[in-house]
Amino acid sequence: MTVIQKKPVNPIGHLTAEDIEIIGKELDALRDRVLAERGESDARYIRKVIKTQRSLEMGSRAVLLFSLFPPAWLIGTAGLSIAKILENMEIGHNILHGQYDFMRDPKIHSTTWEWDHVSPADQWKHSHNQLHHTYTNVLGKDNDLGYGIMRVDEDQKWHPMHLGQPLWNFLNACFFEYGIAAYDLELGRNLQKGRHKAPEFRARARAVGRKIRRQVLKDYVIHPLLSGPSFLSTLAATFTANMIRNVWSHSVIMCGHFPNGVETFSKTSIEGETRGEWYLRQMLGSANISGSRLMHIMTGNLSFQIEHHLFPDLPSKRYQEIAPEVRALFDRYGLKYTTGPLPKQVASAWWKVIRLSLPNRRTAMPAAPADERRVPALAASGA
Repeated sequence: MTVIQKKPVNPIGHLTAEDIEIIGKELDALRDRVLAERGESDARYIRKVIKTQRSLEMGSRAVLLFSLFPPAWLIGTAGLSIAKILENMEIGHNILHGQYDFMRDPKIHSTTWEWDHVSPADQWKHSHNQLHHTYTNVLGKDNDLGYGIMRVDEDQKWHPMHLGQPLWNFLNACFFEYGIAAYDLELGRNLQKGRHKAPEFRARARAVGRKIRRQVLKDYVIHPLLSGPSFLSTLAATFTANMIRNVWSHSVIMCGHFPNGVETFSKTSIEGETRGEWYLRQMLGSANISGSRLMHIMTGNLSFQIEHHLFPDLPSKRYQEIAPEVRALFDRYGLKYTTGPLPKQVASAWWKVIRLSLPNRRTAMPAAPADERRVPALAASGA
């Protein structure tokens, strides 16, 4: 299998097929251990976070009833922003991954939870859980790579439209929940291929339309009306809170998938992929964010994106516990554990977006001889 040699050293060239399968077995054992440990502490944790989030949202909306007064506007907007971030990141995202299905609580279950987001939960679960997590960073398979609107790898053909991708990325950040809804619908692809009139697509589009109407009614009609004379200031506060939540979510996700050091993969790299090779792809195709416990909670523990991609169905608070073991595994097998503080990772991801909006400045390195181009069923291309 051909390795796309944009880097002088293949990040997995030193591993044997046996090494990769041993890595897989070690990670399987780690996952099984944590699954066996799940229990009341995890249930208490998510219930506490949900209670805190709902109290914060209700309190913030109550303060915004008086949003004509600048201090009330600032306090209410800040509180509502945090509440929306908590609901999307630590609660909605993780419940919809099935992390708490073991509780058998019908109110906190991946099949019943509907989140504070314009993308319907069932559509998001398909595009995210089934497609993104299966084909992590595989060019042409993982639509999360650039969301279908950006060039994110030198091996992707450059087109003049890519010059605008820093602007597209900025707009996507500001209105991220709507971008995700369009992404879940595969809107661009379906329009391009004329599938927008197909009954299945129309049914899914109507579901998105209904969800958008509910969200708009709640955020921009009912709550502002309840504020009476503070209608316009509450409207502005809610819009600001949604914008802050969108930019934060976009930044966290960018940091997990786009910074320097994260690998992308060719379609052929997953042909006949083993369990160990799947794990290795998750390890190389993700990046972490270092920071405090509070920061981890506000990211939905996606600051441990590597651990999340390895074990997407484990309760999120467990990622910090197992991260030292995962990092030790990286070190033991000579693999790079990509991590860094939030500002560094955000800057790295944005620099990649800007750099790849331009044509390649150098030609690709010539391919190595056939006997040097094979690695055990995993062909990595530098990100």
